[in-house]
Amino acid sequence: MNQMIVVPPQPASPPLPTKLVSFSGDRAEFSQLVRRGALLELVTVGFYRFWLATDIRRHLWSNTAIDGDAAEYTGRGRELLIGFLFALAILVPIYLAYFLIGLEVERFKAFASFPLFLFFYLFGQFAIYRARRYRLTRTVWRGVRFWMDGSGWAYAGRAALWGLMMIPTLGLILPWREAALERYKMQHCHYGDLQGSFAGTGKEFFKRGWWLWLLVVAVIFGIAMFPAVAVKFRAYPVAKFAPLVSLAGFVSLPFIYGAFKAVEWRWWISGIRFGEVRFEASLARGALIGLYWKVIGWFVLIAVSFGGYLFASACIIARISHVPVAQLFTQGNLHGGIPMLVLSGVGYLAFILVMNVVLRVYLLRDLWERLANSTTVHQIEAIDSVSARGDLASALGEGFADGLDIVGF
Repeated sequence: MNQMIVVPPQPASPPLPTKLVSFSGDRAEFSQLVRRGALLELVTVGFYRFWLATDIRRHLWSNTAIDGDAAEYTGRGRELLIGFLFALAILVPIYLAYFLIGLEVERFKAFASFPLFLFFYLFGQFAIYRARRYRLTRTVWRGVRFWMDGSGWAYAGRAALWGLMMIPTLGLILPWREAALERYKMQHCHYGDLQGSFAGTGKEFFKRGWWLWLLVVAVIFGIAMFPAVAVKFRAYPVAKFAPLVSLAGFVSLPFIYGAFKAVEWRWWISGIRFGEVRFEASLARGALIGLYWKVIGWFVLIAVSFGGYLFASACIIARISHVPVAQLFTQGNLHGGIPMLVLSGVGYLAFILVMNVVLRVYLLRDLWERLANSTTVHQIEAIDSVSARGDLASALGEGFADGLDIVGF
């Protein structure tokens, strides 16, 4: 008689472990780095910013670890400077040509500004694409380089077409625009021989943030329309609430924008793929609001200090030159006006540099830390057999981005 052999059921395979992304950079060290960089920017009339950008990226990359291994940034400040100079060689003649055309055809200048705006919008999108390409090819993890191919002009054309639909849709098309553009960028990103992709969709982004769009519309309507309505019906008690409504609208903007950026960052990080490797972010909606309020607080404090500096400078010059403070800037009064102009320029440069320090600490370093520490990586074992590929990209795109004042990580 045959006996049936009963095979016990095999336990289910455990899920692949997730790996945390962590950031261990010291905040005091970073603050000292950007403060020293701001002073050197002042001494070098801004040219040190290329080396400062390199130092900032090295600090952020080297202190960001995935599965225990930190990334490495291999870019150099000299590359960014050369790229910027090449970009200037292209951009300056364009500005000059437009200026000369405007002098010759003054009455068509307003019309001519639209093609110029369109050109620089396309150029800016091209610069954004090429700048990411440069930064990726200078990023190495576990000895393998990231790299990027694709066409910057093709990306710029797509961005322009999507941009044309922003106004008639009142910005509702934004989630689908961001998804389409990110999809194009990520499908041309590689880690060695592992191709990137983007799984985020416009519908998903819209579902997460549609209520923020409604809040923005309500705030803009309240700020723009309520005072006019109050003036029209000034005899009614509602008129006295006009300043409060406007103030409430302005106060709510940092909350709305901070929540929007948190939603956008979480959606973007969770959509990144490299082969089987996927990322997931757990950033809360209110995680970034405090950062924006701190920047606003510092801006108010620095602005008040700048105003006090101007007043003190005016008082000192007025005392030395025996000129009333009110007459320092009157027409023809060069005796006190030139020193005041010089001191105002120095104060303005200091104001800009101090604000740059604040922005880099809060909206770069602190933002980076919160994003990194809220991110996990799934199926990272899929990269064990990755092979190195890709070549270095030139810094020209980064130079264009710097010349057009387009910032980025």
